[in-house]
Amino acid sequence: MSGESTAESGGVVLCVGDDEDVVGLMQRVFRDDGHDVDHAADAAAGLARIQRGDVAAVILALDRDNASSLEFLYEINGLPAPPPVVYVTATTELEVATKALKAGASGFVVRTAGRDFEVQLLAALQLSLDQAKLQREKERVHSKVREARDRAMALLEEVNHRVANSLALVVSLVRMQAATTPDANAKTVLAETQARIAAVANLHRTLYASETVLAVDLATYLQALVDELRQSIAAETHTVMLSVRADSARISTDKAVAIGMIVTELITNAIKYAYPGGSGEVRLLLERDSGGFMLTIEDDGVGFAGEFDKSAGLGGRIVGAMARSIGTELTYESPAFGARAILRLNPELFSDPESA
Repeated sequence: MSGESTAESGGVVLCVGDDEDVVGLMQRVFRDDGHDVDHAADAAAGLARIQRGDVAAVILALDRDNASSLEFLYEINGLPAPPPVVYVTATTELEVATKALKAGASGFVVRTAGRDFEVQLLAALQLSLDQAKLQREKERVHSKVREARDRAMALLEEVNHRVANSLALVVSLVRMQAATTPDANAKTVLAETQARIAAVANLHRTLYASETVLAVDLATYLQALVDELRQSIAAETHTVMLSVRADSARISTDKAVAIGMIVTELITNAIKYAYPGGSGEVRLLLERDSGGFMLTIEDDGVGFAGEFDKSAGLGGRIVGAMARSIGTELTYESPAFGARAILRLNPELFSDPESA
């Protein structure tokens, strides 16, 4: 025998058949080969025996009722952990074999007289047992992989939660430092630093609430980002209103960080310069178009004064570097009223990292 017997593996070979001579022959062959054997006279008794458990394989030989055999095969394969079934028949018709295999049989043996039938029967049984064993091993490995992945994802969620909390603490410390600093320029620098840290903190907070830590819904993330900036505005008694209209789009976390930094810089600049001495609105738009997505920051304020240098200052350099990191660049427009910054986001940025 080429593999372990059902007796060694703790199961039985169940012979389901309505011909006593055929069943007796199969039982003798399997017992001689070291298998534990049981018998059921029809499909109903066979299904009941399988449901009691302890069946390693089924040998099905119901020649008198082929329809019941096929129905029996479907019922077996509908069970949670079905045993393999070897279909035994006296007919050589290809259609019968095809129907049996489509119904879920793992093997097919034509019953003949002589030793050849016994050899083929044992070979079909062993092959079915080996295949079932491989399938169980495959499922066990997949289960372990899923468990390991779930543990890793849970750990990453916890890391994101802790990082978000730590960065929120840093934001609070920077805010406190700004409150105790008398120099106006220093206050401005600290406020900008606070906004940049908050952009990263919001990403980790969004990831913690997300189904996966590999990607984030950009609309949800940008909304959280603007909410944070809105709170900062309220604390500093600005009269600028912020609004968001964003289409849902999943994007990898590293790309989201770059976009978040760009949005933070642009909105911060609009708050500072668009409405000097007055009130107004700054709008963030994320819209799907034929080329991917278009992200727009716009206002109805004073617009760009003179020759506008988009790369001037630390904020400009940050925006340029982040745009290059995601393979795009920022363009600026001067509508009739206000200013507009547009970031075109290629479709490749939104491929699902879990399917890569």
